[in-house]
Amino acid sequence: MKPTDFAYYLTNFLSKHLPGIEGCSANTISSYRDAFKLLLIFAKDKEKIKEKKLNLSVIDKDFIIRFLQWIENERGCSVITRNQRLAAVHSFYLYLQGELPDKMYRFQQILSIPFKKQPAKTINFLSTEAVKALLCAPDTGKKSGRKHLMILGLMYATAARVQEIADLKVSDVMHNSCSLVKLTGKGGKSRFVPLEASVSGMLCQYLEDFLLTGSFKMTEYLFTNHSQNKLTRQGISHILKRYSDMVRKKQPELMPETISPHCLRHSRAVHWLQAGVELIYIRDLLGHASIQTSEIYARIDGEMKRKALEKVSSYAFAGEIPSWQKNKSLMAWLKELN
Repeated sequence: MKPTDFAYYLTNFLSKHLPGIEGCSANTISSYRDAFKLLLIFAKDKEKIKEKKLNLSVIDKDFIIRFLQWIENERGCSVITRNQRLAAVHSFYLYLQGELPDKMYRFQQILSIPFKKQPAKTINFLSTEAVKALLCAPDTGKKSGRKHLMILGLMYATAARVQEIADLKVSDVMHNSCSLVKLTGKGGKSRFVPLEASVSGMLCQYLEDFLLTGSFKMTEYLFTNHSQNKLTRQGISHILKRYSDMVRKKQPELMPETISPHCLRHSRAVHWLQAGVELIYIRDLLGHASIQTSEIYARIDGEMKRKALEKVSSYAFAGEIPSWQKNKSLMAWLKELN
């Protein structure tokens, strides 16, 4: 059976263009692949078009709009997810413009579909007391407990993304006696994050306990599952949920109902800010490309705002309440004035 033009160009886009020309990471390619898996499901279930019949001529602007509506309305996905799927479609059609310039007008109609404005997201972070309770939850008398403590402790100490922790290899922590960790984030960009002495000592002990100190172990993953395979993002999320549930059961006021690995990243950033670390350094530690991305942490801590306002106040509020504030009617007070 002869492949369709859609199948031909999508295969080249995912297997050659993205990794070879664009230099995209495996995570980006995986995300784009998932978007087109959904598009194939939509075409089959909703448009009644089988894979072997799906050609580029079938997919127009209205088709993509219906696909995006299906993602939101029937699959219950958020605006963020909808926009991520649209980003994958946009990237594919930008590629197609170069391959099939005679169809550029049709492709540009699809590229004109805008991203949806998404509501400002609320940044959830834990108090220092909650983080302490979380890190005290694993049973360090057990080997698995020590591993889980190391995962959670390192994720918080470095403010790492969950995938950055999953991708860590032994060679990434063997810098300056385990006092530096090399994290590789979005776009394959790497950064070094210093560790406090207590965390560095715990990391050195972990390497010894799990027999990861030999030079021949450098290429092995730092954290593995029971099958000795690389720990996944889902596995790390499961570990975090297990111990956050334990804390919530004992101290419900400390732990929010839902918590994700990214919450630990937010928490560390806020705690750095509260400790007086300058925002420009926090940007570098988090691996943000722009300081504007990091500024969100300066806006979410109410206590810091209050203290900042007190410092710049050039006057003191009077202890006596003005007489009009004691009355229910401001108008009545105004009428009494001569």
